[in-house]
Amino acid sequence: MSVPEQGPAVTVRDLERRFGSFVAVNRVSFDVAKGEIFGFLGPNGSGKSTTIRMLTGILAPSGGGGTVAGFDILTEAEKIKAHIGYMSQRFSLYEDLTVEENIDFYGGIYRIPKERRRERKEWVIAMAGLTDHRSSRTTILSGGWKQRLALGCAVLHEPPVIFLDEPTSGVDPLSRRRFWDLIYELSGQGVTVFVTTHYMEEAEYCDRIGLIHRGDLIAVGTPRELKTTLMHEDVLDVVCERPQDAMAEIRAIEAVSEVALFGKGLHVVGADGKAAAAAIRQKLQAKGYRIDRIEPITPSLEDVFVSLVEARDRAQQTAEVEA
Repeated sequence: MSVPEQGPAVTVRDLERRFGSFVAVNRVSFDVAKGEIFGFLGPNGSGKSTTIRMLTGILAPSGGGGTVAGFDILTEAEKIKAHIGYMSQRFSLYEDLTVEENIDFYGGIYRIPKERRRERKEWVIAMAGLTDHRSSRTTILSGGWKQRLALGCAVLHEPPVIFLDEPTSGVDPLSRRRFWDLIYELSGQGVTVFVTTHYMEEAEYCDRIGLIHRGDLIAVGTPRELKTTLMHEDVLDVVCERPQDAMAEIRAIEAVSEVALFGKGLHVVGADGKAAAAAIRQKLQAKGYRIDRIEPITPSLEDVFVSLVEARDRAQQTAEVEA
């Protein structure tokens, strides 16, 4: 497949999408290198799917621009569609067809030469682990098997870039892990993978991550960079009795900017970890709580995301007041 080789696999510059007065994507800019697994992380409604629809030529941008596989998203949308794979968050294959029939159908859609079509079908079936299910009607497959089949059909024509929009939504953790094994395999073959997700732990699997909130791209970096360089506040792991009740007590402490339930304990964010830890210990002891531990930890991606969003909201509120 002839694809321009120069430059990143995906470039985005000031990309914007408005629906009337509502700004779904607000002038975002980033690059994705060839062979990279790039995660677009954010809650539902943050602008992830809208961005993917613009990059895949499904939705026209309201402003800005970019390229995918070397083709311009404003003027070469049809060329982009021919050089990418796309898997939506909703299962989009034909459930009344068998696994093989679905693959054959997409082989025709992608105009794969007949001499290559059987070879590619066998590769997809083996890659997705569907050998024992090749003659099964798709409707009887579990969510995890359907997911693998959808990925196989998306890469049947060997695209250099694939877009996966919330691909593991609604499947069990084991199926999710196995799906990511397939993503690693494709990335190892040089395929660029652009994946949206709202699962914080899943984003850890990506080479780099873009954090998006209310249409704004608030940070881009590797998981390590986001948790070290970009996290300007300290995070404490607080384990005590009745953590849900303790949240209200901790939230009232001046040195604390954010507190949230995390597993059996609490994650507490503050500008000065030592001061926050001392204040938390003093207050909880005074209120009669048993404390098992209060210690600084490396923040999770969830901690980073919450901290950056809170800081952004505070800055916007300050700007609105001053205006």
